[in-house]
Amino acid sequence: MSEDFITLLDWRRRVADMYSSVRAKLPADAPAAHALWRSTRDDLFRTHPQSPVPAEERAKFSGLPYYEYDPRFAKRGKVRSLPEERYDVGTSTGGVIPFVRFGAVDLDIGSLEVFWLDAYSGGVFLPFRDATAGKTTYGGGRYLLDTAKSADLGANGDELVLDFNFAYHPSCRYDPKWVCPLAPLGNRLQVAIEAGEQM
Repeated sequence: MSEDFITLLDWRRRVADMYSSVRAKLPADAPAAHALWRSTRDDLFRTHPQSPVPAEERAKFSGLPYYEYDPRFAKRGKVRSLPEERYDVGTSTGGVIPFVRFGAVDLDIGSLEVFWLDAYSGGVFLPFRDATAGKTTYGGGRYLLDTAKSADLGANGDELVLDFNFAYHPSCRYDPKWVCPLAPLGNRLQVAIEAGEQM
């Protein structure tokens, strides 16, 4: 059992290191930062004991499918404050996880609410679902920002870096043993975000 905690710690370190490297590279060469993110994720998913890919499927795992990098989906957004509201976000298993909705970002493709995870280790969380959901991406949506898991592209001044090319699926997309919060109604975009991870 203690080995599981040590491998989880290692997974978190590696993900944090990956995002640190991506943040360093992103301003000067976004496609290279995206390529680094893709290759590192593929390696972790293929080889790490904490991979969300079931152990029996890792030997044949050939990499995650992604859209090619598209600068049209590289966004920035200032968080517009909203009255703090406790919000139970539905999960992949039918339960809920408590969050606090504290703001929203208004983008040219629509507005997305921003949450604080009110359990676990805390952190800013920004899931979304778009018109690709259930077609070329997971039906429950994807994640753009999850600082509890180190998934954070940083900020430019007072604007969050919200690059949809780095959108990724929750762990429950690969194995139903994982419990994942899904994109709530306020985070459903009417447009197709053909960027980031695909099915």
